[in-house]
Amino acid sequence: SNKSVVTEFILLGLSSSRELQLFLFFIFSVFYGAAVMGNILIILTVITDSRLHSPMYFLLSNLSFIDVCQATFATPKMIADFLSEHKTITFKGCMSQIFFLHVFGGSEMVLLVAMAYDRYIAICKPLHYMTIMSRRTCAVLVGVSWATGILHSASHLVFTIDLPFCGPNKVDNFFCDLPLVIKLACLDTHVFEILVLTNSGLLSLICFLLLLISYTIILATVHRQASGGTSRALSTLSAHITVVVLFFGPLIFIYIWPFESFTIDKFLSVFFTVFTPLLNPMIYTLRNKDVKEAMKKLRNQHVGSKEAF
Repeated sequence: SNKSVVTEFILLGLSSSRELQLFLFFIFSVFYGAAVMGNILIILTVITDSRLHSPMYFLLSNLSFIDVCQATFATPKMIADFLSEHKTITFKGCMSQIFFLHVFGGSEMVLLVAMAYDRYIAICKPLHYMTIMSRRTCAVLVGVSWATGILHSASHLVFTIDLPFCGPNKVDNFFCDLPLVIKLACLDTHVFEILVLTNSGLLSLICFLLLLISYTIILATVHRQASGGTSRALSTLSAHITVVVLFFGPLIFIYIWPFESFTIDKFLSVFFTVFTPLLNPMIYTLRNKDVKEAMKKLRNQHVGSKEAF
């Protein structure tokens, strides 16, 4: 049975300095707003421009949606807490943060694999691309990514929510990070920490290896092709690979790095929840000519409609 007596957790945040917190409030407010608006802009661009109604951009718009969710599950509270002396979160709120963090993280990992599969079919089997990457296939890939994220998160939460929390309640981060919360339980949590490491590490490793194999085959195929579309394919691939590195880099350090460093963990948590959702739309916009042209078209339509009004 649930023997918890802790009703709330105290989030120690990024800094105890009042002056630094005010500075961070302004900085992260700008970054969060830019991340959300940038990803929403990509979603609207893909929806409104018929030239982007293709499997690659359908998957990209879903990645942007997950990034909006990833940036929103904890960052608004972190920003609000910069102005608050008492940085607390309820037990249910803490469990919710843990759940959504792993839902969005697991979903994004699988979606990145789906995007790599899309590029593999487009470059290695171009004549069969539209047949293989049908609307149904794309819907299934997105559905599988969300289902994997939910199952991955539920497998964590099913034992975490019943752990006995009977005293310590200080979490040394700006959100309820699962490994830190488990350490607060009033029992030997060594086995549970191994389960978390195994669960998250295994999913991350499988997705990373699939991505590594996919992009190795794709790059080898592109290298063999001497056509005019090679530079364009490399440009698209470089954006995909950059996003993969930015996403899996923090995960490798957080869950696989054997040494504890709360300063590094906090930095990587910020990078994962704020900067990755901010950088993704910038990378895809700057490296993709079609997206840039579609955004210009959307902006011109908006300006034209305002002038007509």
